[in-house]
Amino acid sequence: MKRLFIILSISTLTACATGQNSGNPAVKTAHAQPSLAHPDATPFVAAADAKSDVAAALSKAKADGKFGLVVMGANWCHDSRALAGYFETDRFRRLLADNYSLVYVDVGMKDKNLDVAKNFGLVGIEGTPTVIVTAPSGKVLNLEDAPTWRNAASRSGEEIYAYFAQYTGEAKAEGKGVP
Repeated sequence: MKRLFIILSISTLTACATGQNSGNPAVKTAHAQPSLAHPDATPFVAAADAKSDVAAALSKAKADGKFGLVVMGANWCHDSRALAGYFETDRFRRLLADNYSLVYVDVGMKDKNLDVAKNFGLVGIEGTPTVIVTAPSGKVLNLEDAPTWRNAASRSGEEIYAYFAQYTGEAKAEGKGVP
């Protein structure tokens, strides 16, 4: 019996390593990629000039009467990729285009572009992504919430959408040109 178990174990390991299964569609190999529970994107550019990009996005936000949205993260971080992935879906794309000027800032291993975070009143990058929302005037609106996005991949699309949609009512009240 022990010999049979060893033979079956070796056979299973070999099938998983080579991508084969027994022909039974119910048997899935270990290397099969599970479908993501969230969208995924990699918009963080290590070579970008973060200070210049942020200044341009905030200037555009002010000129257009929109909110600034600074996402500080990295492509190695599944939470950063998940949030960026949601932002690329049609629903989020409309919300962001109508109400925000978005910029992505690469933070490396949480050791890059820390001066950008400090300019918004953050001591550093606690987790990725760190998400900063500014009023059209440039005032930071979510300093306490900014570092809490390190679980973005675990949040539902509805929860994320509601968070960013909440600011759009403020823009309307300020008469900043947001529909």
